[in-house]
Amino acid sequence: MNKELLDSYISFAKTKLGLEFNDINLLISALTHRSYINEHRSSPIAHNERLEFLGDAVLELVTSDFLYCNYDQPEGVMTSWRAALVNTEANARAGKELGYEPLIRLSRGERNGSERAHHSIIADCYEAIIGAIYLDHGYAEAEKFIKKHSLERIDEIIEEKTWRDAKSFLQQIVQKTKSGVPKYSLIKEDGPDHDKTFTVAVIIDGHICATGSGHSKQDAQVKAAEGAIRKYRKTHPELFLAK
Repeated sequence: MNKELLDSYISFAKTKLGLEFNDINLLISALTHRSYINEHRSSPIAHNERLEFLGDAVLELVTSDFLYCNYDQPEGVMTSWRAALVNTEANARAGKELGYEPLIRLSRGERNGSERAHHSIIADCYEAIIGAIYLDHGYAEAEKFIKKHSLERIDEIIEEKTWRDAKSFLQQIVQKTKSGVPKYSLIKEDGPDHDKTFTVAVIIDGHICATGSGHSKQDAQVKAAEGAIRKYRKTHPELFLAK
């Protein structure tokens, strides 16, 4: 690796992570996808799957400890909160905010892959970075990082009730208004078979309330339900006052 590229990892660690790595190769490994190693077999740096495995465990432990210590809620509620805080969507969002995507080492083929694949890779790298921080700086520094980049969303998740299953929650809301049961209708399919995008409408009382798109029909239904919930929140805020 040339000095200019190495300096870019060191700079990212200092400016975005607020850390100076004792072993910068840990961070480079965290941002190295398996496909890169398959294409560059002489690389002395491993891909990030082992670090991802470790980081996933640290992320879940820190999140569980945080919720247990700060909230007096039943296990089922805290499990749902935790899932909302550490799922692929949340991890990818945190990763994009950190801005490390240009530093991820990928094969040429993977770099030209689908948006969905890149989304997953960014999320995996986030967990791998946590693993790297844990190994290089210990649990306390990893905990500090997680609290800053993952757990800061807890108030939003609780207030917006995004931890709930969107389709079930929408049905509960609709029942309060004595409207009909939400129905989902596929309105469009785009893209090749291996990377299709589905668009679904959620229909309430015979009218389209919202639409959503995703890489599966289920994902699209969830997005549509989330859109309908946002609309109900604006038009019927009183429905969201109850716990």
